[in-house]
Amino acid sequence: MHNINKIYEDKDKFLQKLNKRGVDYTNEINLIEKDNIKRKKLILKIEKVKAKKNELSRIIPKYIKNGKEDEIENIKKQINLLNNSIEKEDKHLNKLITDINKKLSYFPNIVDDSTPNGNDENDNIEVYRWEGDGYKKNNFDHSEIAIKFGLIDFKKGVKLSGSRFVLYTNKGSKLVRVITDLLLEQNSIAGYEEQWMPLVVNKEMMYGTSNLPKFEDDAFKTIDNQYLIPTSEVVLTNLKKDEIINITELPIKYTGFSQCFRKEAGSAGRDTKGIIRLHQFNKVELVKITHPNESFNELESMVSDVKKILKLFKIPFRLLSLCSGDLGFASTKTYDFEIWMANQQKFREISSCSNCLDFQARRINLKFRDDDNKLKLAHSLNGSCLAIDRLIAAIIEYYYDGVNLVIPDILRKYFNNDKYF
Repeated sequence: MHNINKIYEDKDKFLQKLNKRGVDYTNEINLIEKDNIKRKKLILKIEKVKAKKNELSRIIPKYIKNGKEDEIENIKKQINLLNNSIEKEDKHLNKLITDINKKLSYFPNIVDDSTPNGNDENDNIEVYRWEGDGYKKNNFDHSEIAIKFGLIDFKKGVKLSGSRFVLYTNKGSKLVRVITDLLLEQNSIAGYEEQWMPLVVNKEMMYGTSNLPKFEDDAFKTIDNQYLIPTSEVVLTNLKKDEIINITELPIKYTGFSQCFRKEAGSAGRDTKGIIRLHQFNKVELVKITHPNESFNELESMVSDVKKILKLFKIPFRLLSLCSGDLGFASTKTYDFEIWMANQQKFREISSCSNCLDFQARRINLKFRDDDNKLKLAHSLNGSCLAIDRLIAAIIEYYYDGVNLVIPDILRKYFNNDKYF
């Protein structure tokens, strides 16, 4: 969320960075500016009334001393009228502030200057590629292979919960578990503090990470107005909500595994087969809380951490710098990792690493005390490490040789050093 006062310190520059997303927000910003002018005028009006009330209140002790009872009663009546006026205008002010904040909550983050300009995913820029053990081609989809080796039961998933739900079975179930363990172990080595978290959160937590109100249609909501988490970023980022962090604690680095839940409301007809796009999926997440001066360095460090882990699986992948038109709502700069899918013969997203600046921190009141003892908003970053279901899909397609499904070297210790599933 944006600081309204900073927006109008240099409105043209703010709009320039915001409009890089391919949407012109000029009219909306101008409307909020009018509301903000009303807010400032109302604050001045209330302050004047309060000053008048204080002035009258200071007279009362003098009148009491001089026994001027009639004058005292008259002043008290005036003060009551002023109190009523203050109460009325305060309600008006609070409503105006609420309306302004609601409008602001629908504005995405500004676009950093280092983010490439572009309209959509076709304008993303490849900045790194790793070929692993080479580009393999497979004539079988991961879902077919998974069924053949008894790793996933798609029919039971639908029977139990409906479309876009799956049941991992036998070694498939173990595969989810061991990949999770491997990822968390590697993240711990890299200095991330592991968390095990609830899957249900309050509305305020979803708002804090910008999942609400913009993306409510994509969220699973409980009957008592709580939400199933769409990603563990929601929990990990909110761990420091309303707290003041000492500068010596920065950067704070969290990692955690969770099952995640999304309705995928805007993906009708896309990836309906297999485990690329599910309503319930598995993911290990990275979150950093950093000093504002270090957030871009920490983003590069996070990307490096994900890169090291992806190389363990020896499957080709590439790294993209997302263009302005393809950025996520809360991000100012994002890198996407895409892994090679041997059947589709193309790269598919498996991780996204983003710098959100103070966009989320303002929503959750996440501050640190700097060396000058001043309170400042921290910066937040998040990254997938990794989307486990998509990684499993890539592994299945890449390591199937037409007869056997080979276990990647890095995972064999978890399967009694067997070579095949």
